[in-house]
Parts: sequence; structure tokens; C-alpha cells
Amino acid sequence: MNIRIPITKPFLQPIEEYRAYVTDICEREWLTNDGPLVQQPEERLQECLGVENLLYVSNGTTALQFDIESLKLECEIITPPFSYIATTSSIVWEGCWPVFADIDPGSLNLDPSLFEESAIPAISAIPTTHTIGNPCDISSILKVAKKHNLKVKFDAPHCFGTTYMGESVYGFGDISTTSFHTTKVFQTVEGGAVITNDHEYFSRMDYMHNFGRYGPVKYRGVGINGKNSEFHAVMGLCNLKHANEILTVRKRQSHFYDRLLRDLNTRKPDVLPDSVVNHSHSPLIFESGSAVIESQRRLEKANVQTRGLFFSKPGKAGVCGTINNLRMQRTGPKSTLPSTLPRASAG
Repeated sequence: MNIRIPITKPFLQPIEEYRAYVTDICEREWLTNDGPLVQQPEERLQECLGVENLLYVSNGTTALQFDIESLKLECEIITPPFSYIATTSSIVWEGCWPVFADIDPGSLNLDPSLFEESAIPAISAIPTTHTIGNPCDISSILKVAKKHNLKVKFDAPHCFGTTYMGESVYGFGDISTTSFHTTKVFQTVEGGAVITNDHEYFSRMDYMHNFGRYGPVKYRGVGINGKNSEFHAVMGLCNLKHANEILTVRKRQSHFYDRLLRDLNTRKPDVLPDSVVNHSHSPLIFESGSAVIESQRRLEKANVQTRGLFFSKPGKAGVCGTINNLRMQRTGPKSTLPSTLPRASAG
């Protein structure tokens, strides 16, 4: 029987470490609702990452919704279409309209020179993704945002350990969000976080994630259940002890792949100067879609799992071709119509 190689495997600490915490939880009989262990990952991650305020929430998608609510965003929001669907669906879910700007073909991140064309008065924010852990052009994005008085929120689900100018990428912009899903470098099975250096934004998200509750019996507004449990927190506490080991092994494995695959007709995404990636992925850019499909076929035949996450429609110039047929693009504000979207050249 051939063993199938999965697309990813979570890091799991020695079971004895986790079991000791679980025994303590069961003896205390406090399983969720902001227990003492949920608060520990927040404190330790703030110290580890060098950020001022970090709120541990139920997942990365909830984090995206909290940052939109906290920033009180309305109308239209610039975002790249080359991202996981949660980036865009969270915008629509919160009653805003996505305005898609294309990516830079080198880095696969949002191209600041293109999205400035979309910086019209109706737009309230720039939420952009550090694609697969590779930092986008942070300085240029912040410069455009300042020029047009826009909020900046960075979607950084794969960026645990990624730095720019010697600092965690989580510390830039008005708010950053991340995911601690089991597929991530640092995982708590399910989970995520919102990170901000602004105390007012943090305060809003803090009560939002607990039904709007403020204190034992007081409420400051509408909220949802975005809390996490003691059991998820424990997974994070155990894994955080091994964070340096995880990052070191990831780097070694990524360089191993680079050596093995150096003769392929592929390239790696461009990395932003003055940044250090965490090697959450080892991406390759092929010369054509057919080359990707052929490689997937060969890997599947060898029992190596593959999966496509982001797609561009065949025959369209640029990544923005992927959203031309979305109903929301045809019925939304004028700036979201396909004819107004910036396009990358076919070459």
C-alpha cells in the first residue's frame, strides 16, 4: 500500500506537554469564556512578536470582520483578488464593496502603482494580503494611504515570524489580522488574532468578540461570539515553546526544495527588500497553467497531494479577470464594474 503524502502536516508538540494542561483544565472545570489559559497566549505572543495589543479570537475570518467593524469602514475597500476567498467575503459580509486592484506578477502581492488609480473618494480602506507569508510593499502602501487618508489593514494569515525592517509585519498599518489554523506555522487548531497599536481599536474589538460585553453585566454595543477555548489556547501555549525550532526546520526544508527543484523552468516570488520570510510555503511560479496541471498530475500519480487555491480565468489579461462575472461586480458601485478595474499587461 502506497503512503499518500499530505499537502501539509501540523506541528504537534510531545503529547505529554498537552496532556498536563488538559488535566489542569478538567480539574478547574473552566473550559471557555475567557479562562485563565486563553489570556496567556495573548500576553506571550505580544512579547514574542513585539506588538502592543493582540486579541486571540476564534479564527482568522472572524478577525477580518472585527477589523472592518473596529475601523468603522463603509462603502468601497481596495483589495487584491489573488487571495483566499475570506479576504473578500469578509468585506461583503460587513456590507462593504470590494474594489479589486491587480497584483505585481513578481511578488504576487497587491501592486501599489495600480491600486492608487482606484483611490477614489468613496474608498475607505486598503486591506491587502501578505501573500503566502511574503510581505507586500508595506512602505509604498502606507504612503498611498496617507496621501488619500485611507485606513490600512494587513491580512497576514501566514506571517508568524515574518519581519520587515527588523520588526514583525503584524505591527504595521492600523490593524493586522492573522490565522492560527492548524495549517499555519504557529497553530492552535482553530484560532486567529487581531493586532493593533491603537488602544481605541483594540478596545472595540475586545468587547465585540464577546457579544459586546464590557464587564460582568454591561454591554457597549453589538458583538458576536468570537472567543476561543482553553483547549485551543493550550495547543498554542505548547507550540509557542517550539516556535524557534519550527521556523528553523521550515527554513531548512525550503532551502532543500530549492536545491532539488533548481533545474525546473520555474521561479520563486520576489521578496521585499529588508524583509525576512518565515518559509510557511515554498512556492514556485510556472511558465503556464498547463505546466502547473501537468506537474499536479505527476505528483498525484506519485501519491503526493496537491491543491489549487488561487486561479485566474484562462484567456484573461491579469488576475482581475477572475472576478469579471461576479454578480456583486455588476450590481455594486460604479467603481467596482469590470470596465473600471486596473489590469496587468498580458505579458
